[in-house]
Amino acid sequence: MDLDLRLVRYFTVVAEHGNFGRAATALHLAQPSLSRQIQRLEHHLGLRLFARTPQGTSLTTAGAAFLPRAHAILEAAADAVKVARAADPPREITIGYVEGLIVTPAVRALRHRYPDARVRTRHLRWHDTHALPEGRVDALVAREPLPFPATVTPLYEEPRVLLVPAAHRLAGKEVVSADDLGDEDLVACTVTPTLWGIPKDGSPPPAPDDSFEDKLELVASGSAVAILPAGDHRPRLREDVAAVPVVGFGPCRVVVATRTQDPNPLLAPFLEAARLLVPAAASGE
Repeated sequence: MDLDLRLVRYFTVVAEHGNFGRAATALHLAQPSLSRQIQRLEHHLGLRLFARTPQGTSLTTAGAAFLPRAHAILEAAADAVKVARAADPPREITIGYVEGLIVTPAVRALRHRYPDARVRTRHLRWHDTHALPEGRVDALVAREPLPFPATVTPLYEEPRVLLVPAAHRLAGKEVVSADDLGDEDLVACTVTPTLWGIPKDGSPPPAPDDSFEDKLELVASGSAVAILPAGDHRPRLREDVAAVPVVGFGPCRVVVATRTQDPNPLLAPFLEAARLLVPAAASGE
């Protein structure tokens, strides 16, 4: 005889509460629906499990005999699941991501698909992206260029914006071009997709190990300009810096970077989810 474990559980909850109304509330079901489910179980067993009277609901002799075995059935089923899961140890993956990139929908989808896996995220600053080759993360959602060799899965492309002081002559324009920049001397960063202007007032140029905030201070003070991906929203936190759409510079590519031939079984489903969901999150869909 095949027993529906869901119906068995419903039976134990009604027996526990001694009332269909309270049991339905505990199970988040409508009372008529719960009554029909218990009737299905009784029909399947060929027995009456509950005596229904105006005073309430009580177990019949058959119901009282079935109750401890019903608990045992549910416990055995739960134990079988635990044993099976213990035989296949939980899988783990750590997903790194950098400023301005949203991985939440892909991570949520992966956790839903593999509820027993440990899916963790780690926000990385630009100087910490070596977490991937060092093994501290298993996948990295970042912008090219990458300062290390990796297997790359493209996700989408971002336009770029020009950063200038809020009082700059270009700050109020709807869009600027390379010609508008005149003789600005821009130098591409080797480890991030940002181009930094060399200060013309004698200030020291940005150093490779300077923080983003230190470089942004050069822009805010009027010593330099910068071009960076539009998805990096850190400059929007400062009222003394303006971000203006810029044309004439190639877009920035957002990718998932992984170690070559990494055997982690969660990488393929994460890449699948990332290709579908990360671009949508970036576009606000």
